[in-house]
Parts: sequence; C-alpha cells; structure tokens
Amino acid sequence: MRDTTIDPREPEIGTFPNNQTENDDSPVVKTGTTTIGVAATDGVVIGTDRRASLGGRFVSSKNVIKVEQIQPRTAMTLVGSVGGAQDFVDSLRAEASLYEARRNESMSVNAIATLAGNFARRGPFMAINPIVGGLDNDGSHIYSIDPAGGVIQDDYTVTGSGQMVAHGKLEGQLGENIDVNVEEATNIVAEAIKAAAERDTGSGNGLAICKITEENLSIDTYPDYEEVEYL
Repeated sequence: MRDTTIDPREPEIGTFPNNQTENDDSPVVKTGTTTIGVAATDGVVIGTDRRASLGGRFVSSKNVIKVEQIQPRTAMTLVGSVGGAQDFVDSLRAEASLYEARRNESMSVNAIATLAGNFARRGPFMAINPIVGGLDNDGSHIYSIDPAGGVIQDDYTVTGSGQMVAHGKLEGQLGENIDVNVEEATNIVAEAIKAAAERDTGSGNGLAICKITEENLSIDTYPDYEEVEYL
C-alpha cells in the first residue's frame, strides 16, 4: 500500500487524499488551492492561485507557481506536497520526451492525461487532482485527474478547496456553450480565482496564468488580480 503520510515540515500546494473509511478515526490534513482550466476556441487557459501552506494552517509561501509545462503545448497544475508534485511533473516530462524520441512526434494531450491518471492511481506520488491542458492536432483539451486516477475531459474544470466558489463564477460567465478566445478566457479565469480567494483561506496571494496557443506556451504571474484585466 502506498504511504500517504504527510510530512508536516514540507509545504503543501493542494489537497491530499482522504483515505478514511467510515470507522477510521485517523486524522486527515486538508490543504487548499484553486486551479482552473478552460478550453478556449483558439487555445487553453490554466490559472492557479499562488499560496502554499504548512498543514493548512500557516502560509509558508506566497510565490508558488502551481502550473508547469510538460510539452511545448501541454501543461499541468501542481497539487500535493511540493516534492511529490515536482517528481510527478518530472516523470511526465521524461515519459513525454522518450515518446517523442522514439516516434518523432509529441504525445497527444489525451495520452498525457491518461499517463497522469496512471501515475496518480499506481505511482508513489503525493500529487492529487491535477488539471492537464493543452493543444494538439485535435484542438484544445482540458482534463481533470481525480485522486483515484480517473481522467475526465471537459470544456472547463476546477479543482481544490476553492472550487465551489470558482465553479459558480465560471458557470455564470461561460454557461454550457464555450465560445471564448484565450484572452477572454484569461480574464474569466482571473475573476474566478479572485472570487475563490475572497472566501477560501487556502487560496490567495495573486495568481499564475498559463496560456497555450498555436504560437507558444507562456506562464505569467500577477500579484494583483485586477492586473490581468489590462492584458
């Protein structure tokens, strides 16, 4: 069985799994974050807050970047312990590089998401419920990876302790039919993260925005939510 013991000395940037059964009285440490992914008409936008905490009680860092590039047009959010999340990303990058070297082509976003699901289900990684987003020959894609390794594709998704507030904000802005470009999606994602940070103590300290288009993949940080509106 995988060891899910939490090191109280290591900063946490997401939510750890709750492995309790109905009769299990062992303590559960929950931490917070807000991560959002939107598949736009011309690309993908992934946004996260920038707070890391120790045991969910103390803000250990206000400058965490919770989204990392996996391939030239694919990125993933980071959740869990810092070390575990970094190991998760490094392993995905290594597998993607091997695939490209052997086949002379990049992995599809679906393949990256499936691999991430396999890692979450079988690997020793303390990184749970990330979002994988990217652009490939089939268009824009957003996937959420649940703690059991399930892979779910959607037009937009939210994970973390701030998801209830952020999801409501997104649904109010986007509805059921997604028809926004990357720039429009960027402002909507920023507003949703700001709303979550207002009510969720596990989220805050600005945001990081990853924009993926045919031209490039960029990750920018903003200490103030309003700054994004003037891009």
